[in-house]
Amino acid sequence: MLEIRKAEEADFDDIWRIFHQVVAKGDTYTFDPETSREEALGIWTVKPWTPYVALDKARVVGTFKLGPNMPDLGDHVANAGFMVDPASRKKGVGRAMGEFALKEAARLGYKAMQFNFVVSTNKVAVKLWLDLGFEIMATMPEAFRHKEKGLVDIHIMHRMLG
Repeated sequence: MLEIRKAEEADFDDIWRIFHQVVAKGDTYTFDPETSREEALGIWTVKPWTPYVALDKARVVGTFKLGPNMPDLGDHVANAGFMVDPASRKKGVGRAMGEFALKEAARLGYKAMQFNFVVSTNKVAVKLWLDLGFEIMATMPEAFRHKEKGLVDIHIMHRMLG
């Protein structure tokens, strides 16, 4: 069974390991595949973001960050980013983190959650978010430069909480 908790500084090497493996593929995140460890941890762990980790038998197998989608008058809508260790895919880690993040966002007082940039070819993520009650609100044509597939669409996805 997975344990999901707020990340601690001792988890940063594992967060970096997962971030680097996921981003290097160039198929799901806009971050430069050459993003440095320092830049990655700044993206993932610096306020307004709160980083979390998923552990399987004390091994970090996934991470996500949770925070406001926009500042000030838009800060009642949450945003999050999720990454699963490639060796732990297809084991329910992403779903467990998604379900936890939705509950956590509601507990923190957010009214909704929005994903601004879900790559349409990331079929596993799109299906997961649809299964968890998100709707595709818009599709932006050719907004992502996929490392292998070239220009592909992205979705803006949204779900009310509570």
